Parts: sequence; C-alpha cells; structure tokens
Amino acid sequence: MSTIAERSEHNETSGRWRDVLELLASMRFAIALLTVICIASVIGTVIKQHEPLPNYVNQFGPFWAEVFASLRLYTVYSAWWFLLILAFLVLSTSLCIARNAPKILADLKVYKENIREQSLRAFHHKAEGPVSMAPEAAAQHLGRLLASGGWKVRLQSRQGPSGTGWMVAAKAGAANKLGYIAAHSAIVLVCIGGLLDGDLMVRAQMWFGGKTSYSGGGLIADVPEQHRLSERNPTYRGNLMVAEGMASGTAILNQSDGILLQELPFAVELKKFIVEYYSTGMPKLFASDIVIHDKATGEKQEARVEVNHPASFKGIQIYQSSFDDGGSRVKLRAVPMEADVRAFEVEGTVGSATELESGDTRLQLEFTGLRTINVENLANPSPAPGEGTDVRAVDLRQALEQRLGAGHKTVTAKALRNVGPSVSYKLRDEAGQAREYNNYMLPVDTGDGVPVFLLGMRESAATPFRYLRVPADENSEINGFVRLRAALRTPELRERAIQNYARRAVDPARPQLGQQLADSARRALGLFAGLEPVNGKSAGGLQALADFMDANVPEAERQRAGEMFVRILNGVLFELDTVAREQARVPLMPQDKVAGFMTQSVLALSDAPLYIAPMAFMLTDFTQVQASVFQVARAPGKTVVYLGCTLLIIGIFAMLYIRERRLWIWLAPAGQGSQAMLALSSNRKTLDTDREFEQLKARILAPEEPRT
Repeated sequence: MSTIAERSEHNETSGRWRDVLELLASMRFAIALLTVICIASVIGTVIKQHEPLPNYVNQFGPFWAEVFASLRLYTVYSAWWFLLILAFLVLSTSLCIARNAPKILADLKVYKENIREQSLRAFHHKAEGPVSMAPEAAAQHLGRLLASGGWKVRLQSRQGPSGTGWMVAAKAGAANKLGYIAAHSAIVLVCIGGLLDGDLMVRAQMWFGGKTSYSGGGLIADVPEQHRLSERNPTYRGNLMVAEGMASGTAILNQSDGILLQELPFAVELKKFIVEYYSTGMPKLFASDIVIHDKATGEKQEARVEVNHPASFKGIQIYQSSFDDGGSRVKLRAVPMEADVRAFEVEGTVGSATELESGDTRLQLEFTGLRTINVENLANPSPAPGEGTDVRAVDLRQALEQRLGAGHKTVTAKALRNVGPSVSYKLRDEAGQAREYNNYMLPVDTGDGVPVFLLGMRESAATPFRYLRVPADENSEINGFVRLRAALRTPELRERAIQNYARRAVDPARPQLGQQLADSARRALGLFAGLEPVNGKSAGGLQALADFMDANVPEAERQRAGEMFVRILNGVLFELDTVAREQARVPLMPQDKVAGFMTQSVLALSDAPLYIAPMAFMLTDFTQVQASVFQVARAPGKTVVYLGCTLLIIGIFAMLYIRERRLWIWLAPAGQGSQAMLALSSNRKTLDTDREFEQLKARILAPEEPRT
C-alpha cells in the first residue's frame, strides 16, 4: 500500500510541475508579463528615477511619496519585483521557444506527401480536372513549373485505386514560422540586454560585494573604498562633471539613498566648453573639446563631444549630458535692506561659502550659481484696458483660439530677450535655515518703460522665486532707490520733506491749512514707513494705508480718502527724494524720468519688507568658469539589444507579410492522360490566397474541350 501511495504522490507532484511548466510556457502568461513590464516602464519614464527623497516629497506630498517609495517606483528598473517579472518573462518566452522550436524546425523538413486523396477533398481551396500528360510526366512537369515559381517540391509515386499515381507536394513561405522563433528570441535578447545594461550588476555588488551608498559630503578623494566600484565593473551609467582646464576620472552613480563612485580607466580633461546661441538668445549647440588620458598607458586622445555625437574610448561611451558652473569667481556689492546695515563688497567662488556679520547676527553666504545668459519672455500676457470684447476685458475669441486650432500654434505671443547675467546665493542663519536669492545684474525693462532691477527670493527649492522690482535711477543704478529708502528711515529727512511738501502745496497766507496738510502727510508717511501700528501691526507699505482706512474711515468716504492719501504720499515721497539728493549732493533726476521712477519706487518700497534679508547682493563683476557634465556608460548589452531589435523586425515582418502555403496535386491515371486533384492550404485566409489558387488552377488543369 505504501508503494502505491508513494507512486500516487509522485504522479501528483509530477503533474503539478507539468502544470507549472505549461503555465510558464503559455503565450498568455508571457503577454501578461510583457504588459506589466510596459506599464512599469511608463511609470519609470514619467517619474524621474534616483532623485533625493525630499524632491519626491515636494512633488507628491508626504503620504504618496512614502507609498511610492514602498513600491520602489523611484527605482523601477532595479526594483526586485521588476527584475523578478523580467526574469519570469525571459523564462516563459524561453520555454515557449524550447517547446515549439523543435516542432517548427521539424515541420520545415516535412512535405506531408503521404496525405490521402480523400483528405484533399476536405480543403477549402480545392479543384479537380484532367491533365493531358501521363501521371509521371505530368508530375515531373508540374514539379519543374512550381520550382520555377519559388516552391519547394517533392514527388512521390504510390499505388492508387486506378493504378500507379503520383503525388506532387510543394510548400512556400516557410519563413513565416521562422519569424515566430525570431520574434520570441528577440524578446529574450532584449530582456537580457536590458538586464545587462541596467543597474543589476551594481545592485549585485551592493548585495554580495559589500558596496554601500555614500550620503556624506567632502572631496571625492576622501570617499572610502566601500563606496567605490572597480574599473572592471562590466556595466554602469554615471555622470562626470569636469570644469574647464581640469580633469576627472571618477563618475558618480546616483542612488536613491546616496551615490556610488565609479572609477574609470581614463581621465577626461575639458579644454573648452562651447555654447552657441540663436538670435533670440536660446542655445542651439552644446559641445565640449576634451582630451582623454588613458590611466594605464598614458595615451592621449583628443575628441569633441556634442549632443547626440558621443566619444568612445575602450568600449565606454562619453555623452554630452548638460553643463554647469565650474567654479566661477564673482564680485558682489551688498545693498542695505535694513537700517543698521552698511554697504560692502565681497568676493567668492561659486560652490564656496563665506561668513558674514550683521550686527549681532552671524550669516553664512553661500555662492550657488552664476548665469551669464538669461532668456526671458517679456511679452505682456494681459491685454490693455478696453481691448476685450466686453466691459470686463474678456476676449472670447482669444480665449477660444488659445484652446482650439492647429497643434503648432502658440497660445500666447512671446518676446524672448536676453536680460543679462544673474547670480544666485543663499543666506543661512545660525540655526541652519536658509533662503535662496537670485538677483539680476542689469536693469530690465519689463514693458512699462521703467527699467527695474529684479531681486528674487524663495523659501525653498520647491517654490518659484518672487521678485522685488527695484527701479533704476537716471544712471541705470540701484543707488537712487537705496538713497530714498534710507531717507524714509531717517526722522530728520522725513520731517524736512513733510515741511517742504506742505510749504509748496499751500498758500503761505493760510498757515493753519498748511499745518493740517503737514499732519496728514506725516500720518501717511508714518503709516507707509511702518512707524505707526495699525490693528497692533506695523507692516508698512500701501497695505498699512488700506488697513488704516478700513479701521478709521467710513466706507462711503474710503475711495475719496484713499485717493487723497495716495496723492499726499506721492508728493511727500518726491520731496523726500529731493531732500535725500540734496544731502548726498547728487543732481536732481531729469523731469522726464521722475514720474516713472517715483511710481515704481512707491511699489518697491511697499513690497520691500517682503524681501526678507538684511542686505541684497548685486553682481558687479565675474569671471566665468564653465563645466561640462558628461554621461559615461559601459553598455555590453547594447549589441544584444540591437540584435534583438533586428530579430524582432525580421520576425514581425515574416509573421505579418509572409504566408505559409502548402500545395498538393494528386495525379491519377485516366485514359491517355491524368486526372488531377489539387488542394491549397494557407495559415491565413486572404484575398491573395484566393487569387493565387485561381492562378495555380488555371496553370495546372487543362481546359475542358467544348461539348457538342
């Protein structure tokens, strides 16, 4: 009994394994796996891979960032589930090939000439008729005729009911079945090539070779050995940044939790980084003139790397990926934004930092970037008043055209212009908190005729820069605004400006009215300067005037009171600018520039408290040093993938456009001639098959003589 039970259990186990193998070898299973891989590849394309986790938190939020991280969507192509599915796809497709290829290859050699006459009558394409020649002669003749038409023919003589007959078996289009093998082999090759060129090898070294990601800082030379990969690493893809006049031989492989360093068998020296621009200021060419130094032999090889035109050395491709700052030297001038700050100059290198003291506060100035070319769209996105089709200035036609029409049509008109260099930096306090700033070197005309200096600030990299627009004075400098803001903080100058305004605006014969106007000007200027709190706050600016009127002026009179306050404020600020210029012994501003400068100054003074910094640093001089970012890749699977793609094209073409056909002609003796029975089979029923059968029937069967 135990033996019977053991055999039963063995048979059941064998049956289960056969079921598993059948499932793995089934095309439905392979197609399902291929669909999952395609979906995962789309996710890996949409979501940028190997970014720092805070970037994903800023993009998706804390909850979804954690969910996506648990699913390994930030490292799709090295995720365990992706590699497992890829391995199962290779296994499933390989089993399909192993199971069907022997049958296909064996079938290619078989002509099936033993088919019986009765079986031919069951085919869809069949015909019967007389042939004038004897069976043997007819078979030889038809064999030569079919062979000349590209058919492979085999003849067989066998005994039939009416005597010795001949079977002509022919086939064509056998490449159709070879296309099946080619297409399925292509899937295996592409998957294997993808595994070779992915970071599976890097992950294997991290799993089994003791390599770990590095998340610290410092110099590349100081990174420990456990974070470095050998020159013999068979496959990798990393970034290499080289500044002009410098050389580097260590690439950086970004990982989700840090980086790995990849030692290269050569060093890349950047002689010159070249960038060319269109007339609009947009770049049209990035190129790098490099020298490749072989570490083993000392051999030097000059090359030029452009976008889509890489250089190659020892099987490693060097691509032009992007460019960066290579340590440009900048000279900045501090513009005071608070009363206790004095102007000074500071020099530094992009990527470095320096310590500053502002009163009792210590700050760290970090030089983060220099851009010598800034192409901006300075078109006015909003229509002028009255240009709309209704009183609300909403142009229905324009709104429709923005959403409809040809695909190449731009939504809005663009006025692209290079607005000159800009410098970016961070100010970090003693608690480690930092704000980022981006200031333009030259004044920019934004379209209203008043050139302004753009001073940008943001709290974090996830938010865009907000710009304070500071008007340029008659000398295209920021000094006029700085002088006016300093005067606004000085009580003596404010009082002189108030008295001058009241004296100029009121008849001297009415001193009581002049005193009332001076009191109103003092109140307006105090509110604007943030000296008088409103609702317990001393915000200053135009918002303080609005809050004051909301709290103290009846609603019916607010519009008239607001116009009066603004008129008084503009007048007293003009007098304040005049007093400040007299004290600094600077000529008065030309009359044609006063209105625009003062209007923009009011707005800039109102917004200045939102520019949170004790000083703003303006770029005065720089020496640019550019750096080129290369992508270095060793991809042994590239040839395998190319071979797979070639086989895939051949296989799909063969399966779609080549029809497998088999033709049988049975020639039985009939009097002086033969009676022919022919049948045609094809793997696809098409009009071409019908047409070909009619042509074969007309050529093989002799026409019947007309009856009398």
